[in-house]
Amino acid sequence: MNFRVVRLSWMNTFALAVIALVFYLAATGRVAAGLFVDPPPTRRIKAQLLALGLVALILHSAVLYLEMVTSAGINLGFFNALSLVAWVIVVLLLAGVLTRPVENLGLLALPVAALALLLSVSFTSDHYLPLDAGLGLESHIVLAVLAYSLLTIAAVQALLLAFQDRQLRRRHPGGFLRALPPLQTMEKMLFQIIGLGFFVLSLAIVSGMMFLDNMFEQQVAHKTILSIVAWVLFGVLLWGRRRFGWRGRTAIRWSLGGFFILMLAFFGSKLVLEFIVAS
Repeated sequence: MNFRVVRLSWMNTFALAVIALVFYLAATGRVAAGLFVDPPPTRRIKAQLLALGLVALILHSAVLYLEMVTSAGINLGFFNALSLVAWVIVVLLLAGVLTRPVENLGLLALPVAALALLLSVSFTSDHYLPLDAGLGLESHIVLAVLAYSLLTIAAVQALLLAFQDRQLRRRHPGGFLRALPPLQTMEKMLFQIIGLGFFVLSLAIVSGMMFLDNMFEQQVAHKTILSIVAWVLFGVLLWGRRRFGWRGRTAIRWSLGGFFILMLAFFGSKLVLEFIVAS
């Protein structure tokens, strides 16, 4: 009987995830379709993206709750953490669409969110945070997830900026390029996102040092060190932008380098600890 209840619950969760995936892909398709219209109907695309994305987000929220909240605590295993970060990215994307021309970021962010959600209900990984973990630890986790999400959006923005820069250098101004804001606007948005992500990452590192006792213990030392290295890279990039006017390919390389190291710090360490060390 218990097996049947568990199986039924998993099937319901999987069904919600599949429906959310359909809405994520529909939102992606709507953004992609606008690339073939000149000029693109920006207001209509934004409205439909918000409607489809919001439904997907609500369903994603339900799946996260069912997968993460357990009697043993909050399950922040590898796949659940991946799904949570993807969820936060979509929240930030939809919020940004209201005031900024960032809807094209959905071409990468929305399919990745759909994939992360599908992985979280298809594979099991356990890493529990006790329900009575305390406000300090909970604040650190929230700040860390928010920082990773913001800087992931910055990485997607950097990739679009790299594509835009390459096409302009090759004198190919048509196609997908028409749907992107001007190069200077894209670059300005990149540094705004990085600046906010750097600030939140700073808070996450400081809160970790204040509320965690094991930040430099052997099993998690690499996570701490890599996070600090990424923080330094983003800090140098922002300083170089302010002091020397860094832009273009220099900004893109530093942005993607910092993102890669940060993702190694978070997901790389979780992957090693939960699937290699634990086995």
